[in-house]
Amino acid sequence: MRLGVCSACLPELTPDQAAEAAAEAGYAGIEWRVSAEAADPQAPAHFLRNNRCTLRPERDDVRRARRLCDRAGLAVIGLNGSVRAGDLRGVEQLMGLAAEAGAPRIRLWAPSTADGGFHESLDRAVAFFGEVAALADRLGVQALLEMHQRTICPSAALAKQVVAGLPAHLVGVIYDPGNTVVEGSEDPRLALAILGEHLAHVHLKNAAHERAGDGGPWRHRWTPMDDGVLDVPAILRLLDGAGYRGWVSVEDFSAERPARDTLAFDAAYLRGHATFEPAAGGRP
Repeated sequence: MRLGVCSACLPELTPDQAAEAAAEAGYAGIEWRVSAEAADPQAPAHFLRNNRCTLRPERDDVRRARRLCDRAGLAVIGLNGSVRAGDLRGVEQLMGLAAEAGAPRIRLWAPSTADGGFHESLDRAVAFFGEVAALADRLGVQALLEMHQRTICPSAALAKQVVAGLPAHLVGVIYDPGNTVVEGSEDPRLALAILGEHLAHVHLKNAAHERAGDGGPWRHRWTPMDDGVLDVPAILRLLDGAGYRGWVSVEDFSAERPARDTLAFDAAYLRGHATFEPAAGGRP
């Protein structure tokens, strides 16, 4: 397996700082967040808003990220844009940017649960990803469907319904067990068996449930990698036992440590429980 990190979880770092810190911590690649939202350097950084570790959807920005990664001995793992399901033009543009960045894949989501009835949304998703597969074949960039809460594909079983009829090298699935703590929980062994050849990428983070101080409803909270509902070491063992040899991207949204410290902690923790390919330049 290869160890990477998602820039989305490094909101206070610039792309230059992220590449330097990721290489120093021993990661092998970066999965870049892409958004047209402008970051305000004077405002507090946030994972979802004012994220400074973000590329603009422009060729110059993705080319610069590629140069940063090349200099640091890192791979550009993929691009994570916010293309809505059904937006083929947006997919084509993101794939074009991925090609400029030397990235072999992009991340997409299924329709939101707010987009209509489940069966209608499922039919739209199947049709959409069929067209996405044709674009992937033409442009040479794989599309990945991420299992995500509040979409119609929060679980491996539901994601498989969308991609089952498509070639896995064109459309795969991002297995994100952290997201399934929020919605879509399955036994990891079952999830991997369901995905089969469509398992193309893994995001790792951890989460726990907590109750509001006023006795309100339970909610999830992103936690450090070693302190949550998920047995992360067990998931790594299952991935290894299943013969998975792709990327494992850290997507740690906990806020207990500064970004650089979280990067270093997660790399050491995960390497303590699984064998990852050495990073470029002889790094561990």
